[in-house]
Amino acid sequence: MSVRTRATGAALDRFDGPAKVAGEAPYAFEQPVENPAYLFPVQASIAAGRVTEIDTAAAAAEPGVVAVLTPENAMRLRPEGDGELRNLLQSNRIDYRNQFVGGVIAETQEIARHAAGMVRLRYQARPHDVELRFDRDGLYAPNALNAGYETDVVTGDVDTALAAATATVDATYTTPYQHHNPMEPHATIAVWTDELLTLYNASQGVHRSRGLLSTVLGMDPERIRMISPHVGGGFGGKFYAHADLILTIMAARLVPGRPVKLMLTRQQMFSQVGYRTPTIQRFRLGADAGGRLTAIEHLVVEQTSKLKEYPEQTTAPTMVVYDAPNKRISLRLVALDVPHPTIMRAPGETPGMYALESAMDELAVACGIDPVELRVRNDTQTEPRRGLPFSSRNLVGCLREGARRFGWEPRDPTPRARRDGGWLIGTGVASSTYPVYPGIASEATIRVGPDGRYAVLIGAADIGTGTWTALAQIAADALEVPIEDVDLGIGDTAYPTANPAGGSSGIYSWGSAIVAAARRLRERLAAEHGGTVPPRGIEVTASSPENPYLERYAMHAFGAQFAEVRVREDSGEIRVPRLLGIFAVGQMINAKTGRSQLLGGMTMGLSMALHEEGVLDERFGQIANHDFAEYHIAANADVGALDADWLDEEDPLVNPMGSKGIGELGIVGAAAAVANAAYHATGIRVRDLPITLDKLMEPPCGD
Repeated sequence: MSVRTRATGAALDRFDGPAKVAGEAPYAFEQPVENPAYLFPVQASIAAGRVTEIDTAAAAAEPGVVAVLTPENAMRLRPEGDGELRNLLQSNRIDYRNQFVGGVIAETQEIARHAAGMVRLRYQARPHDVELRFDRDGLYAPNALNAGYETDVVTGDVDTALAAATATVDATYTTPYQHHNPMEPHATIAVWTDELLTLYNASQGVHRSRGLLSTVLGMDPERIRMISPHVGGGFGGKFYAHADLILTIMAARLVPGRPVKLMLTRQQMFSQVGYRTPTIQRFRLGADAGGRLTAIEHLVVEQTSKLKEYPEQTTAPTMVVYDAPNKRISLRLVALDVPHPTIMRAPGETPGMYALESAMDELAVACGIDPVELRVRNDTQTEPRRGLPFSSRNLVGCLREGARRFGWEPRDPTPRARRDGGWLIGTGVASSTYPVYPGIASEATIRVGPDGRYAVLIGAADIGTGTWTALAQIAADALEVPIEDVDLGIGDTAYPTANPAGGSSGIYSWGSAIVAAARRLRERLAAEHGGTVPPRGIEVTASSPENPYLERYAMHAFGAQFAEVRVREDSGEIRVPRLLGIFAVGQMINAKTGRSQLLGGMTMGLSMALHEEGVLDERFGQIANHDFAEYHIAANADVGALDADWLDEEDPLVNPMGSKGIGELGIVGAAAAVANAAYHATGIRVRDLPITLDKLMEPPCGD
């Protein structure tokens, strides 16, 4: 293949960019439909109990109201599949505050919202339980954690090793509720016609969502079509179908043939689409005189809902990044009267690496060893979890290159040693990692006509990550044609089955399927048509092949993040003027959109470190700061000089493109780098995120 035709790796602009800037790319709620009705949910105002009476008379009489949806007239669902979906409006039971208990369908959004407030509910409440504590009753070990990780791992004798260690750390770290807040709220248009259900939905995976729906609706999947060509962000909140989708389907059932539209409010997003579970994590580390780990203990407590279990794999990175002969790793859940937690950008790795990398920084202080050097000394070329060699592991390269570019040396390790006027200045470092998930098998269809244009069809998703462009680049190289000759179709269950956009596995699965289909197409053209496209064209479909190396090698992306923090000595005001991330991600598919993803993840990690905290009002069992006025996320003024780059890395074992996922890697470790820098600046170790100015106004503890 000539250099001129190679598309992979190029820094191409997003093909969908002009349409989005011009407002011509239709998102779910904007899809053109005729004579739509609008739905607004009715929500419970207690956290636990049951509804004893629903008075809909006033709402139903309001001009412009089409119908009122309640458990009495809601369609019956099958008692199988996803607990969040199958239980909606099937009884009067209340499992968490703000749970959907009905809805109003009207001619306009405004009428529907107004009338929903006219529905009168009476309850029989029971005491609710929403408290997460390390020592509380009801903790249990789930059978397995998300993504198949083990609940408990024990090797050697941790207590004996800690007693004999030269340096030790014993610290507890907490992370709060963190919420998905994509630019596009969750939205759906549902249309029933002749027992066929068409859905325009903001989804990270149309085929996965259709599968969940077909189970609870008791429908053949072929009778459900889901369309989602453009998604305005997801962060994991749109990975699974949620109750808002089922509610819209039920509402549309009451008005057959008429589209029903629902878009959640920003406030509803805080209770209806999942969140990152708060965590309590105790770390005990032991090291010898050379700073090498001899013992690791990582104990985690987190929550799930009583309606649906979700055990986040918070301990996962502790089984990957560093090793010790003595380990005790354990995770416990408690089921509370709260909404369902779910995956959120880099689930497990994000909170787990915050705690692990903070503990490693504390160990570096205890050992008197530079934090970068401590991590280098504890590098391992064998994955501790399974004892497999890494297909590639360039963590040390990222640490060394990052330190060089950041200007890490010379660094005085003494806290409060650097000042600039009234500002205390500190620097911090943390490692990053994320697994290479193959995802589920995807299929791709490629069709070429006599005009020489190639239609590439796959039910993939673009949640703002650049999929429209990256898949066209992969297809162009696999077909050995100019990228201008490729027409891509994604985001529709009418296209072949595809892995959802999650676990940074999208490009792996989708790209592998496209490469397989391209190879098959070229082979058929050569064998059957002498390399010439026949007059009627030719079409092939192929699946992403199984990777024979998955059971022989551990596959992970790695990185290192560096932060400079400034803290006002008189007020505790904190600023982060510099963040640098250096990553090892195999073959970068698109240098421009890839860098954008890494920068976005780092910004989200900065936001996690300094701002994001869902505050639970235990009296009512709900998040009190459920809007952008009080749930703060990083804005432009919070982000100083931000840079992300990657090492040249070849890893032909991971997939045909040699690529590793990048959508989640950037957030992992970023919060720890900021927290470690804040300690270096002030001498105050903040172990409970977020790092707010009140926590930096304590007297220095010198630990």
